[in-house]
Amino acid sequence: MKIYYNLENIGQIRNPVVTTGSFDGVHIGHKTILGRLREIAGTIDGESVLITFHPHPRKVLFPDTAGKTLLLINSQREKIELLRKTGLDNLFILNFTREFSEISSIDFIRNILVGKLNAKKVIIGFNHHFGHNREGNFDYLYELGQYYNFGVEEIPEQDIHNETVSSTLIRKALLEGRIQRANAYLDHHYIIISELFEGSVTCRSMNFPTLRVKIEEENKLVPNDGVYAVNVLIDGEFYKGILNIKNSLPVEVRKIEDIMIDLHLFEEIHNLKGKTATVFFAKRIRDELQFTDSGQMRRQLDADLIEVEELIY
Repeated sequence: MKIYYNLENIGQIRNPVVTTGSFDGVHIGHKTILGRLREIAGTIDGESVLITFHPHPRKVLFPDTAGKTLLLINSQREKIELLRKTGLDNLFILNFTREFSEISSIDFIRNILVGKLNAKKVIIGFNHHFGHNREGNFDYLYELGQYYNFGVEEIPEQDIHNETVSSTLIRKALLEGRIQRANAYLDHHYIIISELFEGSVTCRSMNFPTLRVKIEEENKLVPNDGVYAVNVLIDGEFYKGILNIKNSLPVEVRKIEDIMIDLHLFEEIHNLKGKTATVFFAKRIRDELQFTDSGQMRRQLDADLIEVEELIY
């Protein structure tokens, strides 16, 4: 997958089949669109192209209201890795500014889709809007496609569990700790990618060594406090683990540096500090608890280990 951070010096993209959007979570609906991109590109000897944005448009357009409390399912690094796994050929991550937001839909089509990319076909999701004041839609794209000689296709709604899949719905499930439902919507496990740091001194003193997982971006969504069954990918190897989240607090009052995420691996592995880990969330086991002494804490941790060990994931 080729990654571009602007529209200059693109080089030759063969018969581009293009879509655009935030694609936070890279969920099952997004994968439907990307799958169709690849399918069409294969029939016209073309390449798939996604145009996405950073920061999230809501952060720029509504910094004091809807954007202020918006948490994102993926950090930019996580999103890139998830998109890479879909087989996407070309990813454009464009800097979203107020100036960019004022580009009209016709200028977006004429200057970017046609002028910069020479799109052969444009694929959009159900009820997708684009351009200044969200004035562009499928009908408008189709009309302009006739003039500029590119095809247009709209993907219908992708439903799961009788509810329309959306990034908003997934965020809600994650914040409520409903990991398995969120994973079903995503069509993959919710992940956190992080370097590993020195873990809890208290846990180490009880012969229960942990590693600290830190959040890279201020706006990264963290599931609510509690204990989770996880799989962890480090240097190409998977390890079973148990993970504890503390101080995840509502976004209005949380501080990213205060969120404590401690990871314990079932298999003792040395020299992991500084390594990059991808944590795959499987299931929430219990709430965060307060303990009166270390003995009580150790007994609960042992019970957690037994419960997680018995899970098939």
